[in-house]
Amino acid sequence: MKLICIGRNYTDHIKELENEKPEHPVVFLKPDTSILLKKQPFFIPDFSNDVHYEVEVLVKINRVGKHIDKKFAHKYYDEIGLGIDFTARDVQGYLKEKGLPWEKAKAFDGSAVIGDWIPKQTIENVDDISFSLEKNGKTVQNGNTKFMLWKIDELIEYVSKYFTLKIGDVIFTGTPSGVGGVKPDDILVGHLNNQQFFSIKVK
Repeated sequence: MKLICIGRNYTDHIKELENEKPEHPVVFLKPDTSILLKKQPFFIPDFSNDVHYEVEVLVKINRVGKHIDKKFAHKYYDEIGLGIDFTARDVQGYLKEKGLPWEKAKAFDGSAVIGDWIPKQTIENVDDISFSLEKNGKTVQNGNTKFMLWKIDELIEYVSKYFTLKIGDVIFTGTPSGVGGVKPDDILVGHLNNQQFFSIKVK
């Protein structure tokens, strides 16, 4: 199982981090050890002083595929979820400045929250999913998949050029604006189409 993550897929998030709009999807991987175990708190790692939440819509792959055409991509997933890509922003900033890979900032243990899943057929349009993140009862991120630069089926087509997709692989589709830091005792709650998908305590 692998986690395939997409960066810079919402224009407003690109602007808030003062990044360049990419010509192609930005892709990076997280190992299965990055998955935060169910009902466990998120522990801020001791190597970072600035860990950020990034709420994202997730897609779970349900069959093996390679070089998948966009028009067939919808056949390769039947569940939609919600999660968090935790990012050590200070570490990432240093790595970007040096032109180095991001894994230490993005793929550390516990950095991937995977919440509940719902059947794709219960969603009217996967290109119009609203989702949000609350921190301590206040909404900090609001997004909708209609604002993605690359929609879900386009991402599957693009990613499958480089990586064989396998059953159980998860695609993190990118985060909207509003990312920010976490502190001990913060409570993070994610909603998709007004339904709660996870609740995480930070320690």
